[in-house]
Amino acid sequence: MQWETVIGLEIHAQLSTKTKIFSAASTAYGAEPNTQACAVDLGLPGVLPVLNQEAVRMAVKFGMAIEAEIADYSVFARKNYFYPDLPKGYQISQMDHPIVGVGHLDIEVEGQTKRIGVTRAHLEEDAGKSLHESFHGSTGVDLNRAGTPLLEIVSEPDMRSAKEAVAYMRKIHELVQYLDISDGNMQEGSFRCDVNISLRPKGQEEYGTRAELKNINSFKFVEKAIYTEVERQKEILEAGGSITQETRLYDADKDETRSMRSKEEANDYRYFPDPDLLPVFISPELRAQVKADLPELPEAKKQRFVTDYKLEAETANNLASSRPLADYFEALVKSSGCAAKICSNWVCVELSGALNKQNLSISQSPIDSDRLAQLLQRIADNTISGKIAKQVFEAMWSSQDSADTIIEAQGLKQITDSGAIEAIIDKIIANNPGQVEQYLSGKDKVFGFFVGQTMKASQGKANPGEVNKILQDKLRL
Repeated sequence: MQWETVIGLEIHAQLSTKTKIFSAASTAYGAEPNTQACAVDLGLPGVLPVLNQEAVRMAVKFGMAIEAEIADYSVFARKNYFYPDLPKGYQISQMDHPIVGVGHLDIEVEGQTKRIGVTRAHLEEDAGKSLHESFHGSTGVDLNRAGTPLLEIVSEPDMRSAKEAVAYMRKIHELVQYLDISDGNMQEGSFRCDVNISLRPKGQEEYGTRAELKNINSFKFVEKAIYTEVERQKEILEAGGSITQETRLYDADKDETRSMRSKEEANDYRYFPDPDLLPVFISPELRAQVKADLPELPEAKKQRFVTDYKLEAETANNLASSRPLADYFEALVKSSGCAAKICSNWVCVELSGALNKQNLSISQSPIDSDRLAQLLQRIADNTISGKIAKQVFEAMWSSQDSADTIIEAQGLKQITDSGAIEAIIDKIIANNPGQVEQYLSGKDKVFGFFVGQTMKASQGKANPGEVNKILQDKLRL
């Protein structure tokens, strides 16, 4: 039997508001447990929630970016369930009238573009966090996260492989950061995902019974969890069994999924409109303001980089995948006056490599675009060679000195005086008659030996173009 995998994702993105969705408590990460949970977050008697307008604006912004329907009228509901990290006994969420309706996102997998439908995106409050590691035989509860605004983005079951699911998740991750509505920090739980998976015989239209994998917070684990769950379901079905609709947990250490609880339906949560919150009406003025604030989106930026800067598609992809990285590249092109291809090479290779080694983001780079621009200008005006530039870059990385200061202090200026280079070459030719004879007998590769010896003798400072020109003249003999 050939099976088709059907996947849908529910992505939870914490919104980057300064305060919580229904209270004035801080959303800052890393505070001592239970120091940022106020009376509203705890649902104490007599308190009333007040909606954070910024969270609404961010949700509308996301909706516009995926060309979704934006609801004129939106309602908050109570989703009732009991869990230790949910102090009120219910979560304020949205059910029948979400703020963002049907939209879409295009992904690319193995050179093929595919459109993934977005069913809805709704606002809700986050729950607290259960802590197991530091409590022997018991569980601690930290309610700092309770009430943090979440945007839950629900896809259509349009994905057919783990690679497509990861590509879609990455695209959403990229987008929420581009829009500056979420920091997307997976380690801190700001961006996590529930995966719904089912199998059906190839060619069958009806969906199979799905299992939901909860709270996965890395692209790598999403991919591994899907492969593992697909194999589990396949084994059961091929043995004549049936899949139970349930919520499962992915254990990355054991690379297995295991049952948590039977999958709830909407009626299990007893949704009803929250009596403490008025319906939300999205005004034409707010729509116009949000639309005006939309940045250039990733796909448009990638295309512009290809068209305007003549970059390869892969390079444009890499640069445009991060808004701060793209901004750095464009600032470098502008301030250096150098060709876009040279700038992109330095950003994608030297700079990104150094950042990755130290696990730094582009915003944490010790070398800003103006300092790197000066280095590139010194390559362009032949003050230093490309090889020496890498040496200067390393010195700039570990100090606040400019490229010019380092070049001057270390005596790294390129030798462009043809007379000085000629004297070095004359000496090398005189000391290596055997290699000269080999070259003259037709062994062209020996030319590289003379280039290498010249650069070594000049400590890498000789202008490579001049070296090649003079060597060609000298070796004609």
